[in-house]
Amino acid sequence: MELRSARTEDTAIVRNIAVYTINTIYPRYYPSGVVTFFTEHHSVKNITDDITSGCVYILYDAGIPVGTVTIKENEILRLFVIPEHQSRGFGKYMLDIAESMVFAEFDSVIVDSSLPAKTVYLRRGYKEFEYIQLVTPDGDVLCYDRMEKTRQMP
Repeated sequence: MELRSARTEDTAIVRNIAVYTINTIYPRYYPSGVVTFFTEHHSVKNITDDITSGCVYILYDAGIPVGTVTIKENEILRLFVIPEHQSRGFGKYMLDIAESMVFAEFDSVIVDSSLPAKTVYLRRGYKEFEYIQLVTPDGDVLCYDRMEKTRQMP
């Protein structure tokens, strides 16, 4: 396993990981308008802007891209593992590294938790601090939690 900084030429890799994972997993949890909203949110422009800012990483396993994560200040965003590679420790690995990077500079980590990921974050000590409801252009309602984990002092 190797987590590498994404380069602009990796934009398609990051987008493909995000969109494929969203289209495979999210329809089990969300209506179609919300799934479309998520895929559009992770647009080429948004991903390219984040890569240019130096905050996007790709996880490789044996040279194959299997996941991605974005870290902006104290927020962990766009954490996706390709469904066929889930339940093998890749998400935990990326989250461990991302949290370490955030805690090196900040006292807390913030995530916007999708429904499929919420139990993962709860098990890792995150707490909900805000519940959000957004109406998508299709009229479907996206519900998610903003969650925070604070640094544990020794």
